[in-house]
Amino acid sequence: MKPIRFISLFIINYSLLIINSSFAQSPEFSLREFASGQIKKGVRSIGMGGDGATWGNYSLVWRDTATALIDAGVSSYTNNNSFSFTAVGVTTPNLGHGLAIYAIALSQFTTNSATSLKSPGLGSGSVPVHGDGSNQGVFIKAAMPLGKGFSTGVLLSYERSQFNAISDKDAANHVSYHTNWRPSGGFGITWQPVKRIMLGARGLFNHDWETRTDNKGTSEGLYLAHEYRLGISVGLWEGALVDAGGNIRYRSNQISHTKQTDIEPNIGFEQNLWHRHVAFRLGLDESSPTGGISIRIRPIILDVAYVHNLGAARLGTLFGTTSNSIIATFILDYDGLVKKKS
Repeated sequence: MKPIRFISLFIINYSLLIINSSFAQSPEFSLREFASGQIKKGVRSIGMGGDGATWGNYSLVWRDTATALIDAGVSSYTNNNSFSFTAVGVTTPNLGHGLAIYAIALSQFTTNSATSLKSPGLGSGSVPVHGDGSNQGVFIKAAMPLGKGFSTGVLLSYERSQFNAISDKDAANHVSYHTNWRPSGGFGITWQPVKRIMLGARGLFNHDWETRTDNKGTSEGLYLAHEYRLGISVGLWEGALVDAGGNIRYRSNQISHTKQTDIEPNIGFEQNLWHRHVAFRLGLDESSPTGGISIRIRPIILDVAYVHNLGAARLGTLFGTTSNSIIATFILDYDGLVKKKS
């Protein structure tokens, strides 16, 4: 525990020194923090602090062969802003040599959300607005074991986002944001030299062509969102593990002429009980406390995660100051169900 505690404290202190306090002004990209950004990590990892470089790594998809799932989540702010999403996914059986492919489709919405935006057509400075937004995406992951404890995986993603807002001061002033897809994806690798230890690394590379339209015209530009994660998971005793790591994020927005790089920590704990039929989790995802629970009764698994102020280190107060989020996944082992019936 002592080395892991030292590493996590070092990451926290280092991130406080270099973190850039500016936040993206593009609300349609911020929507993704509530849904697709979480789906990529998985509900188990979210409850453990959202590391995603170990047990939520793309490279471990092959361990969930022949399963199907339904995801649902909601994030609600104390100012009544609310964001919800649903998703469905399926993982193939073993396609040979341990290879498995996982695909998931996502749909997300928010209506009449209050925020403040900067755009020439809205007026000078940040202007209070109300708007509707949506986000749709399809993500495909492929992974396989390589031997000697190594696993590798890749991600291909297609995602589009929109946000349309009207000024609270003058309803004639409006602004609309939408994105067009550019090639995006990621990679992941894990190494589990012994049962109790896992190390992982993950990269994510999102590219979008953003268009902003308001009363005074249209602006277009490339939006880049690159992210790198490192993590280590260590088993402490039977059914218990601690997961620690961090992420480096780079953002570049041509329309707003901004660039930023941030480093944030992730740390979590999980305890399995009653022959792994129940698991409890807690953690810190950057600056957001998390918790979770799983119930496993084969061929069904129910995972639930809670996050206080989800994405606060990334969004700032763009949509509000305080939020509570619940994300749940219902997983069906369809291969096990078929075999049981047989």
